[in-house]
Amino acid sequence: METFRARPNRTPLVAELPPEEPTASAWRVRVRMDDRPGTLARLAIRLADLECNILGLTVLPVPGGVLDEIVLRPATGLPKDVLAEAIRGEGCECSGIVDADVRELRDTASSALSAARRAVDDPERLAEVLRDVLAADLVTRVPAPEGNPGRTESGHRAVFPLDAETVLVARRRWAPFVELELTRAAALITLLAAAQHNVSGAVVLDRPDGAAVVLRPGTPRDVDAVSELHQRCSMKTLFRRYHTGVRTVPRRWLHKLLTPPRGSSVLAVCGREVIGLGQLIPQPDGTAEVSLLVEDAWQGQGIGTALLARVAVLATAAGHAELTAVCLPGDDTMLRTATRAGLRAERSTTDTSALRFFPR
Repeated sequence: METFRARPNRTPLVAELPPEEPTASAWRVRVRMDDRPGTLARLAIRLADLECNILGLTVLPVPGGVLDEIVLRPATGLPKDVLAEAIRGEGCECSGIVDADVRELRDTASSALSAARRAVDDPERLAEVLRDVLAADLVTRVPAPEGNPGRTESGHRAVFPLDAETVLVARRRWAPFVELELTRAAALITLLAAAQHNVSGAVVLDRPDGAAVVLRPGTPRDVDAVSELHQRCSMKTLFRRYHTGVRTVPRRWLHKLLTPPRGSSVLAVCGREVIGLGQLIPQPDGTAEVSLLVEDAWQGQGIGTALLARVAVLATAAGHAELTAVCLPGDDTMLRTATRAGLRAERSTTDTSALRFFPR
């Protein structure tokens, strides 16, 4: 901006403005303290004595006490080590002081929701979003073998799996990560995976014959349609699915097929008819069992492959890294279906009728 000085005996064209005061900085301070009445109040008084203005406070539960994250505006010229010494003088532990941006000062829930929105809108920015959520110094995407999850560096390093081949590694020098932060970050990654795979919605299959086949979650309202599916299936198809001679399925079975305990079902629907059914049932060992049923008239047209691929997506979103299935001895139908669905499949070494699937 140009400044015009006053000429003798004349009024200045533009008055000189006083120099702008520099914007005061903000600090993010982490203080570990005993969870006793009055501790935080005494600390607040000590900060006031140092002419620090508290702008925000977040309480992070940790074993043996609490960890308070305080965002404050320090007095001009206050050294960080003087602040840390004052905190220790109140019997608390200062685990880190780092510069903060006042413009980012928001409540935790709003910040988490905003971060989730950014990650969903642009999945390629997940590392950047995770860095903001964790207030980390660095978040990098590396191949899974290079993740070294056991190397925590005293809590200053954390690893978050993305898929079977990739992980995100977060590092922070100014303070160790706490469990609540790690849980929040893992939830963000899970949410992004669910959004990418549209887990809660329906999927329309792209078929060359133009038939409108939709994959969607099964509900109790589908009992009659699933009953009719079983009536249209041959004895051979039903035996391959249930490994026993059945022709009709009791209604109580139908409800369990559609809403298995702790699991889920996926239906292949054409018009008003259910033409296929897939199930995902979590197991106590962390795996999940899958099963398929496709009516005879639709077999060999990719319906089973699409169902299994969709069930695998649900399993991955739920955190299951391994799927299992039980088939008849000598029956390779499920094995071939898994290969076409993009899963790595192998037979169990202890049970020849059991298959294991791994998302690639």
